[in-house]
Amino acid sequence: MATNPEERPEEQQRRELEEIRRKFAEVGARLGSAFEPASPDEDDQLPPAPPLDQPARPRWQWLAAITLIFVLGTGFGYLLPRSGAGDPPAPGPPPPPASTLATPQPIPEIRTVVPRVCVEATRRGDETIHLLTIKVRDRRLADALKAYTLASQACRKEASP
Repeated sequence: MATNPEERPEEQQRRELEEIRRKFAEVGARLGSAFEPASPDEDDQLPPAPPLDQPARPRWQWLAAITLIFVLGTGFGYLLPRSGAGDPPAPGPPPPPASTLATPQPIPEIRTVVPRVCVEATRRGDETIHLLTIKVRDRRLADALKAYTLASQACRKEASP
């Protein structure tokens, strides 16, 4: 744009604004508007859509195919062999003779005996943890930890064969 020194700034701004509006109008005419509906004349300019060779399958056919696949898979699952109670045992060591099976063996009763020192170690450990959780960090904690350590060592000696 040529600027003329005799023109006033308002008139120059008006001309620039008109030129910008004209350019936007040209671009809008070429592209069309996204906010206005297309005119009936523009519909004739579009190429016609190619005809579809096959119509889309209805949804009930897809549902029937999926159901059929599910039923067939379930049937094959029942027909395939699987291990159960009636199957012969897997190959391995031979079963024990029948004479051994006839006499029931008495089941020994197992009694767990805990040495008294181990019970004391557990009590000392609980006391130490209690002092730690209530945030006691004085001589009582040191004494409890020392007592637990000694009781734990005595328990180890007593319980080991």
